[in-house]
Amino acid sequence: MAFADKPNFTVAGITDWTAVGGHGSDASLRTSEALARETATLKPGETAVRASGSANGSASIGTEASLRAAVAQTPGSFEANHQLGEFCFNKGSYREAIPSLEAAYRIDSANYRNEYDLALAYKATGDPTRAREHIQNLIAHEDEADLHRVLGELDEETGDSLAAVREYEQAARLDPSEQNYFTWGSELLLHRAVWPAAEVFRKGSEAYPKSARMLAALGAALFASANYSEAAARLCEASDLNPADPAAYIFLGKIDMAAPEPLPCVESKLLRYNKEQPNDARAKYYYAMAIWKRLKASETLPEPQQVEKLLAEAVALNPGYDAAYLELGNIHSDERDFEKAIGYYLKAIEANPELSDAHYRLGVAYERTGESAKAKQEFQLHDEIGKAQAAAVERQRQEVKQFMVVLQSQPVVH
Repeated sequence: MAFADKPNFTVAGITDWTAVGGHGSDASLRTSEALARETATLKPGETAVRASGSANGSASIGTEASLRAAVAQTPGSFEANHQLGEFCFNKGSYREAIPSLEAAYRIDSANYRNEYDLALAYKATGDPTRAREHIQNLIAHEDEADLHRVLGELDEETGDSLAAVREYEQAARLDPSEQNYFTWGSELLLHRAVWPAAEVFRKGSEAYPKSARMLAALGAALFASANYSEAAARLCEASDLNPADPAAYIFLGKIDMAAPEPLPCVESKLLRYNKEQPNDARAKYYYAMAIWKRLKASETLPEPQQVEKLLAEAVALNPGYDAAYLELGNIHSDERDFEKAIGYYLKAIEANPELSDAHYRLGVAYERTGESAKAKQEFQLHDEIGKAQAAAVERQRQEVKQFMVVLQSQPVVH
């Protein structure tokens, strides 16, 4: 397959978070940041577990004892050292694999498979310098997409995100596979190049229409660029492609909660999630929140019985579900049943003492019941937790450098 149409953007550099753009509320921005991180975790990790071995598969033959005996008998044999190194590599014992792979490399430095796995073993054991040396050596002899992708991962691990995204792009150019599209787009999205990320994921979806994770990633990128309805549509399509996978449903639930208005198709897909996964507390919670959002957006007085029932089922399945307790408290607070609301807020805080909204809501409920001293304490806790969390978010934003992107015939944009 040839690489798709040349992208209409170039990553020109990086900047810090002071240049960040954003759409909508801080809740929407934080949701888009969280989805970017969650999208990145969907990247497969086959570089660390790829099937290896010599061309005839001989690395899988024999026991570890027999392989070590072969090395002891013929320490100068490439095949003996290589097979023992591959055996250790394939079982995940990367530190054990390195000496044998290194010995094989000294005997035959031209063997691609041995050096590739040696580089991956160094990468897996936290030695990016040596891993990079071997990958760059391999690229000098054979310019392959896998090598550029691994080099991009090493760049990202060492904090050079600009070099990483360029390696991921080169990997996609050499081999426009589903994985390479996805990895490239995920890197762009993680560093807030949301429009370019959406373009890459869109092209990836066109090339791989059966990829649910590509559509889910496209939905996350569209949400980050404030295209809320289209984001929901793509995520709904992703859930249709793989109805048993909760990932697209979770994304749907999160964007629906953060969007300014109820989003199309979300509620029906979350209903399916709830029916197909009756023991998943998240299915209850997100379906409840989609119903509640629609009801509150309607002109009639909302009736929360179904929502309350679903949230109660969620905490029954997961007694530590802080967000569900918080919403149960909010329902009873709206009904001015502050005693019940207080009980649920206390459960939310017990499950998660750092849930700042629960402290604030609890403070309001205490005020309504005349317990001003308790209210003051909860408001103070809310402020302290909020400041600490805001500082943590700021630190995280500073650590994740934002890409500066140049569109065709346009100035630098962020």
